[in-house]
Amino acid sequence: MGRVTERRKVIRIRDGAVSTRPDTLVAEEPLEIRLNGRPLAITMRTPGDDFALAAGFLVSEGVLAAASDLQNIVYCAGATADGSNTYNVVDVRTTPGVVIPDITLERNVYTTSSCGLCGKASLDAVRTTARWPIADTPPVRLEPELLASLPDRLRAAQRVFDRTGGLHAAALFSADGELLDVREDVGRHNAVDKLVGRAVQSGGLPLSRTVLLVSGRASFELAQKAVMAGIPVLAAVSAPSSLAVDLAAETGLTLVGFLRGSSMNVYAGEDRIALRAAATQG
Repeated sequence: MGRVTERRKVIRIRDGAVSTRPDTLVAEEPLEIRLNGRPLAITMRTPGDDFALAAGFLVSEGVLAAASDLQNIVYCAGATADGSNTYNVVDVRTTPGVVIPDITLERNVYTTSSCGLCGKASLDAVRTTARWPIADTPPVRLEPELLASLPDRLRAAQRVFDRTGGLHAAALFSADGELLDVREDVGRHNAVDKLVGRAVQSGGLPLSRTVLLVSGRASFELAQKAVMAGIPVLAAVSAPSSLAVDLAAETGLTLVGFLRGSSMNVYAGEDRIALRAAATQG
């Protein structure tokens, strides 16, 4: 898939001078995800890693947990009325015997690039059962200095962002700070799905000794995706939502926000952070 960026004409104004030039923009197109032939969800995404995106989405929905659950993923030929293939429709086929939660087949979800898992009827419907309880994962102990170094390393790995300035990013790091994978997308939840999808395709779940870093805020759906993939630590350069903090506290997820420079806020799961001074109330 080569449609990651597109060129458009732009009128540029700099210090009163006006010029016309081409500009590189991040591509945004809809992706319809079908499950065993039935329409399930539509998300606005940056084309690329579409199969991983679909697989990661189904991990967060509780459908996939291992590579053996996945029979195949294909682009749907004849996706348009004239029979052409847009490469914007994928069909995920699960292995016979994989149990499909009822909720996934009862809703068609339209998710925008800023929305994540929209269309859920209630909070209870979103709180899917995790296959790998975070509280049961092997112990991870992180130095604040290590966490503080991760955003710059993520930013250095954002190749398409350098050309467009219009992409979110998500990265997986090992507990000792090794960069394992990084994905970019117009939607922050899509970037996470691409990471998780690549892991499930390679048999890498649960991601029980990793840190997930996201370039924006930590919303509820991102916390859920971390929990469903068995990731014990979620860090964000911006703020978390109240529901993300509630979910982290419920599941044992370590949630770090405002990770900028040497500063950060730890909202839940502080036992995984090597704190040297006693916390003070302010």
